[in-house]
Amino acid sequence: MHITPIKTHAIVANKESIYDLIDTYIPSFPEKSVLAITSKVISLCEGAVVPEQGTDKDKLVEEHADYYLPKDFNVYGFHFTITNHTMIASAGIDLSNGNGNYVLWPKDPQKSANDIRVYLTKKFNIKHAGVLIIDSKTTPLRWGTMGTSIAHSGFNAVKDYIGTKDLFDYQIRVTKANHAEGLAAASCLVMGEGAESTPFTIIGDIPFIEFQNRNPSQGELDIIAIPLAEDLYAPILKSVSWIKGKKRDS
Repeated sequence: MHITPIKTHAIVANKESIYDLIDTYIPSFPEKSVLAITSKVISLCEGAVVPEQGTDKDKLVEEHADYYLPKDFNVYGFHFTITNHTMIASAGIDLSNGNGNYVLWPKDPQKSANDIRVYLTKKFNIKHAGVLIIDSKTTPLRWGTMGTSIAHSGFNAVKDYIGTKDLFDYQIRVTKANHAEGLAAASCLVMGEGAESTPFTIIGDIPFIEFQNRNPSQGELDIIAIPLAEDLYAPILKSVSWIKGKKRDS
C-alpha cells in the first residue's frame, strides 16, 4: 500500500469548491486508487460553518448530534455524542483550521463521496475510483486521535471473514475487517492534525480492496453500522442515559 499526501494552500470557507481543489492539486489519479479527503475541507467548501463569535457551542452540538451526553460527564468539558452511527466528541464540530468558525460535518457526506467518485471516473477516464471522507476521533483508554471513515464510495467497506477458515482450519465466527476504517486511520496519520495543510491523500497499490464501479447500495451502507443491541460494548453504552439530539428531527 502506498499513501501519497497532497498539500494545498490554506482553505477557508465559501471560497472554492471541492472540485476546484481536485482540479488544482490532483493532476492524475490511477485506476483502482482511493482518494481520501478530510471532512473539514468538504465542509469549508460547502460553507458548513458557523461563526464562533456569538455562537453557543453547546446548543450547536446538541442540534447536530443524534444522541449526546452532557459535557459535565467528562473531565474535559465536551459533549460525547453519537452522530451518523459514529461515537465522537462534540458531533465532530471544532474550531481547528476554521479561521474563526466552528466547522460542522459535511451536510450529506455520503452524497459528497458518491458525487466525487463520479467526478474522478469522468475526469480521469477510469472505471474504478474510491473515495473516502474521514475525520479523527479518540479511542477509549488511549491518548491521541486516529482517523475514522464517515462516508465512502467505489469500494467494499467491510470484508466478511465469517465462515472462512484460518491457517489451522479453525472456522472464523465473528470477524469482519473494516477496510474503510483502516484506510481512514492510515490516511489521517499521513495528513496530520495541525498545520500540515494536507487534506488529501491518494491511496494506491491496495489489491486487498474490492472496488466497485458504482456507489454503495443502501444495504451495503447499513451493514457497516452495528445495532446497539448487538454491539460488543452494549452493556457500557446502555448504562448511561443518552439524550436525543435535534438532528433526527431536522
